[in-house]
Amino acid sequence: MFNLTRRAPVTAADLDQGLRALGLSGQEHVIVHASLRSFGHMEGGARAVVDTLGGRAATLVAPAFTYATLLSRPTSPVHASFHRDSRVSRDIGQVPQELVARAEAWRSFHPALSFVALGAEAERVTASQSLESPYQPIGALYDLGGYALLMGVDFGSNTTIHYGEHLAGMPLLTRWVPLGGGVQPTAFPNCSANFAALEPFVQGRQVQVGPAQLRLYRVRDLVDNAVKLLSAQPEALLCRVRSCRCQLVRERVRAEGLRPRPHLGLATQAGLR
Repeated sequence: MFNLTRRAPVTAADLDQGLRALGLSGQEHVIVHASLRSFGHMEGGARAVVDTLGGRAATLVAPAFTYATLLSRPTSPVHASFHRDSRVSRDIGQVPQELVARAEAWRSFHPALSFVALGAEAERVTASQSLESPYQPIGALYDLGGYALLMGVDFGSNTTIHYGEHLAGMPLLTRWVPLGGGVQPTAFPNCSANFAALEPFVQGRQVQVGPAQLRLYRVRDLVDNAVKLLSAQPEALLCRVRSCRCQLVRERVRAEGLRPRPHLGLATQAGLR
C-alpha cells in the first residue's frame, strides 16, 4: 500500500521564524547558498525566499556564477558573453537567479564568477571583486562581520571557504574569460567537493525549517579556520577524484608549498582607488 501523505508546504512565515531563531535580526550582512528543492514545496518559490531573507539581512549576497563563459585556454572559442542580466548557471540555484532579476540588485563584473547583492552594502561588496581575487566579495563580508547561511546545502556549496584558501596561499589555476572585447586571464580555484573537512573546526547555529536544515556561520570563523587548517595540512581541502583540477593544485602545493596572500580589506581597497 502506498503512503500518499504529503509534507505541508513551507511558508514565508516558517522561513522567517527559522531565520529569527538563527539570530538574524535584519542588521546582518549575509551570503546565502540555498537549495529551493530542500524545502519540499516552498510557497511563493524563490521570490518568497528572497523577500524573507531581505527582511532578515541588511545586505544579502549570493554567488551568481555563469560557467558557460569560462575558457580553459586563451584561444578557446567564445560561446557565451556576459552582461548584467545573464542567467545564473543552473547548479547555482534559483535564489541567486531571483536576486539577479531584481533591478535594484548589484552584480559584480566577473563574466564567470560574479556575485549579486541587495541592500545596504551591496555596491561595496560587489565592487571589491577583481580578476586576481574573484572571491574578494567574501573578503568584504569578512570586514563587515558578515555571515554565511547554508539553506539545505552541504559544505560543498560553501563558497566562503574559497576566500580562506586564497588567504592561506593555495595555488590558483588560470582560466580565461571574455571581457572588454578580448579574452582576459583570471584566477580559478580547486573544487569544493572536500570542503566538509573544515566542518569539525567551525561552530555555527542550525535550525530546521520543514525538511530543510539551515546553518549559519560567521564568515570570519570560516575563513580564519580554513587558513589555520591549510597552514597545518595544505592538502586538507583537495578532493581525490583523479580527473579533477584538484590534482593539478595538489602537484603545485607539493612543488611550491603555500604562499600566503594579504587580506585586502574594504579600507585598504578604498585607499587604492
